[in-house]
Amino acid sequence: MLKISKFIFYVLLFTSSILYSQINQNKKSLNIKRSNHKAPKIDGLLNDNAWKGLEIAKDFIMMEPNNGAKEDPNYKTEVKVLYDDEAIYVAAMMYHPNPSKMAMEFTNRDIKGNADHFSLVLNPSNDGLNATLFEVTSAGTQVDAKVTDGKDDSNWSAVWKSAIKTLDNGWSLEIKIPYSALRFSNQEVQTWGIQFGRKLINQNAQYTWNHIDNTKGIWTQYDGLLKGIRDINPPTRLSFYPYASTSVSHFDGETVYNHSVGLDLKYGITENFTLDLTLVPDFAQTAFDNVTLNLGPYEQRFNEQRAFFTEGTELFNKGRMFYSRRIGNRPVGYYNAYDNLANNEEVIDNPNKVNMLNAVKISGRTKGGLGIGFFNAITDETKATIKKTTIVGNRPVDEYSKKITEPFANYNVFVLDQQFGKRSSVTLINTSVLREGEFRDANVTGFLYDLVNSPNSYKIDGHLKVSNIRENGLNETGYGFNTGISKISGNWQGEIGYYMQDDKFNYNDIGFQRSNNSQSVYLMGSYKILKPVGNFNDFRVNFRMFNSFLYSNPVYTGNSINLGFSATTKKRFSFGLEMEGRIGEQRDYHEPRKDISEGWYLKRNSEVELKGSISTDSRKKLALDLKMQKKAVFDNEETGFGFELGPRYRINNKTSIIYKYNYNNNNNIIGYTGTQNNDILFGKRNSKAHENSLSGKYSFSTKSSLSLSFRHYWTTVEYDNQFYSLKRDGTLSNHNYTGNHDVNFNSWNIDLNYLWEFAPGSQIVAFYRNSIYNSNDQSQLNFINNLKDLFNQPSLHVFSLKFVYYIDYNNIKNIF
Repeated sequence: MLKISKFIFYVLLFTSSILYSQINQNKKSLNIKRSNHKAPKIDGLLNDNAWKGLEIAKDFIMMEPNNGAKEDPNYKTEVKVLYDDEAIYVAAMMYHPNPSKMAMEFTNRDIKGNADHFSLVLNPSNDGLNATLFEVTSAGTQVDAKVTDGKDDSNWSAVWKSAIKTLDNGWSLEIKIPYSALRFSNQEVQTWGIQFGRKLINQNAQYTWNHIDNTKGIWTQYDGLLKGIRDINPPTRLSFYPYASTSVSHFDGETVYNHSVGLDLKYGITENFTLDLTLVPDFAQTAFDNVTLNLGPYEQRFNEQRAFFTEGTELFNKGRMFYSRRIGNRPVGYYNAYDNLANNEEVIDNPNKVNMLNAVKISGRTKGGLGIGFFNAITDETKATIKKTTIVGNRPVDEYSKKITEPFANYNVFVLDQQFGKRSSVTLINTSVLREGEFRDANVTGFLYDLVNSPNSYKIDGHLKVSNIRENGLNETGYGFNTGISKISGNWQGEIGYYMQDDKFNYNDIGFQRSNNSQSVYLMGSYKILKPVGNFNDFRVNFRMFNSFLYSNPVYTGNSINLGFSATTKKRFSFGLEMEGRIGEQRDYHEPRKDISEGWYLKRNSEVELKGSISTDSRKKLALDLKMQKKAVFDNEETGFGFELGPRYRINNKTSIIYKYNYNNNNNIIGYTGTQNNDILFGKRNSKAHENSLSGKYSFSTKSSLSLSFRHYWTTVEYDNQFYSLKRDGTLSNHNYTGNHDVNFNSWNIDLNYLWEFAPGSQIVAFYRNSIYNSNDQSQLNFINNLKDLFNQPSLHVFSLKFVYYIDYNNIKNIF
């Protein structure tokens, strides 16, 4: 720890010598005026008096593919901006010589699809790092995102207005961004960062008003300046999202009806800080998880599907210490319900999910660049039901009792993130889980740093994390550390670094961690073209190498070497090839499913895997994605082969279909099967996995659509009759164990969704789901017989209807 502390001290000392140097020396500026007329009507027609006589933002510059080239005069863009006490208004004219040839696919909100689009970036703090992105497609679809360090968080959504009109010489657009969608200070005179962009799909071109140099820095550092904002008197930022939902589910002859009402609330505590609150949340309409058969030693990770946990979480995701799926996941004492059961006792009900009662987020950033975030969620007590049967006389008598598997629990995340120099930051983040009574508690603190030099050519980043777990009256403290130095500009880029976690470091109660007790030295490098070369718009070569060791006992565990390239032609044909290998003996300390401190490992040989991919032009009605991989293990019979085929067909601008078929075939794979009399048993297995998925949508308009999602995942696993026991040197010897470990696994889901945004921020969603899950040992079944067997299983049918209404306090305050 002393060495680590000294390193961090010298890193911070290094940053004190960094002198601020503006990366964008030639910023364009736009002088904005307060509207002296009636606010423009947002109808896409630029004929309001409010637009007359305003300064025009023009002379856009190409960002991709030929960075720095001048704007094509046939596709010029002109933009005007004005403001009043309620909102910022934008008018844009996008010229096009043949508007009937424009890409104009209709999509749901936040999906651009195959359509031209206009972008507006607003950064009221003008810090080059944090911005708000608003985009409108040529079909009228709205897209918005919060941007931090050049990365979009498209899960964030605001309520704003826009309208487009297709004209003989292009398309026009009007936007109204209410101040409730922005965060800014209350200074009398303000200068904001601003950027405009335009994407032309069929011309394969992207332009920006202020030039973005792709040789260094991040794109948010190239904003222009919006000058002249004075004396804004912003309204109260308070909005409500009350909802009501009803659902009916039918499974195995039992029908259950549910009704729910709840509320989401957003309140601007100050100009820069916002409170988000959800009361009695309803997650019944979240999308299904892509469940697979997991034969490995690590937990499968699923993406967050619940909007409250995905929207506006850029601060809480710092350091990847917060995995929101832990909230409402399986109870911490789920398996304890089966402990110490008498012969006449059985568990008849053991919920595998915990109900969330409420959650709150407070987040924002001061004018000085200090980001502050606080998250809290409370989950309900969860109990298993145990039935005890006794004989009284000649009659059985049942008694029922409850056993707590998860007490009331409190989940917390607190973040302080200080940005400086328009490129660097240091962060302190703390996460904790506090459970009522004697159940397990957890607390993790992380210090993160991301430090970039003035020319934006090099950076040092990393973290120091400390975990503390209290369980059964004992405290256990662990540490994790990572640091790397990178070259981040020019054609050649790369990083060298070190990573470690000791054997007690654990943040799984509120984060996601597959293993600890490890350390690695890594080296990464890449070369990419920054402008078109010959027939290529993009060409990139990548290299990665890891050497890994245990931490508690620095034993060499293995290596990984990866070399690959990817390219895209001027006709938008993309292809790539990747080779990954492990050289020499590898020691797998995780597959034996024992604590690493016991010293058990499985010896693995050198291996190599080849992966290739192609993608055809997505601008065409019919496009195709194809991926293939082939794996071989040296001096071993283990082999693997797989491919994914994904045709996409856009029938018209309102209708599209995407189909994917994924196949994997692995033979003679050595894998863990269990234990017997202290022997760790392994078997040799062949597995085949088939995954069929289909998604389609029909858009009645950009506000109303019908969508379908289907997925059937089927895996069979067959073991040889010969099993093996693991020896201390990592090799295997024959064992007389016999048992059936064959698997036939199915996961079937169909989701049908109708969405109607009947008013800004307000929705009606009708939802139907059909789910079937099945796992047995019938691995010999063919596809047809497997489906017959699957459809004989109980099927879950769910239908739900949800109504969400957006209420802006400023529209209703006069009522009171």
